[in-house]
Amino acid sequence: MEEDRTPDLRIANATLSQLSYHPGTEPTAGRKFYRKISAPMQISPPFGYTEVVPFLKTQKVRLLAPGQVPPFVQQGNAVPISHTEFQPIARHYPIVFTSGDGGKSFAAVAVLGLSQGENLFYAEGKWAGGSYIPAYARRYPFCMARVNVNNVEQKDRLICVEKSMLDDAGEAMFDAEGKPGEKWKGVERLLAEYEADLERMREMCALLADYGLLEPFSMQATLRQEKGGGKMQLTGMHRVAEKNLENLNTAQLKNLMRKGYLARIYIHLLSLENFARLLDRKGERVPAAQ
Repeated sequence: MEEDRTPDLRIANATLSQLSYHPGTEPTAGRKFYRKISAPMQISPPFGYTEVVPFLKTQKVRLLAPGQVPPFVQQGNAVPISHTEFQPIARHYPIVFTSGDGGKSFAAVAVLGLSQGENLFYAEGKWAGGSYIPAYARRYPFCMARVNVNNVEQKDRLICVEKSMLDDAGEAMFDAEGKPGEKWKGVERLLAEYEADLERMREMCALLADYGLLEPFSMQATLRQEKGGGKMQLTGMHRVAEKNLENLNTAQLKNLMRKGYLARIYIHLLSLENFARLLDRKGERVPAAQ
């Protein structure tokens, strides 16, 4: 009997409200930011995080071991990516664009699975060896969060941490004198660079939409007969319509080239071939039909 599934990549759409950065501001950590605000803060956690709190120098954190990823990535079929990640992502995953507001804004995501709640690159407690782990997963349990005070969004972004990962048995990021350790320097660098890179990604997606280059598409596939022959369909995705590039004027093409977006367009288009690799990975996990 054929199995008809219609999973949707809108798992990534919840992240769209988080994929904006306020340039010209420095990440503000812990108590320094706390003293500036006397009114109660409302912190909006990024997609996948349960409850985040401002990170303080005195706190100890349980960090992920190499190859580990947070639960929401273990069971997610898509994860947001940033501007500089296109090349390493395209080696392993399809890159598509998603919209959570009816096409007003878009974000680029790496497709990790062909079914809702499925990550074909995660098994037996770790990521598949030799496969690039997206920075969105590697930054966990830290993040940069938006802060609202009296329902007014603040200009600064706040370095936060998943509350459940705070543990006295965890690792200290600062020494007794409040000086940052090497691990914290790496975390802070990743957070700052990643947020700035997300802004470049947001600008790229906005330009692709403004130039009329994005089109919706779906992916249909059928497992091999020996694996049951089940049908699958992925929806909620957008791709660059290569034919629409021919309609751009010289100034638009030069703008895409100058910003480095044209190269990423073709990396994205080539990455769509990885849907076949996802299907192969899916087939390896599905038991043979009886």
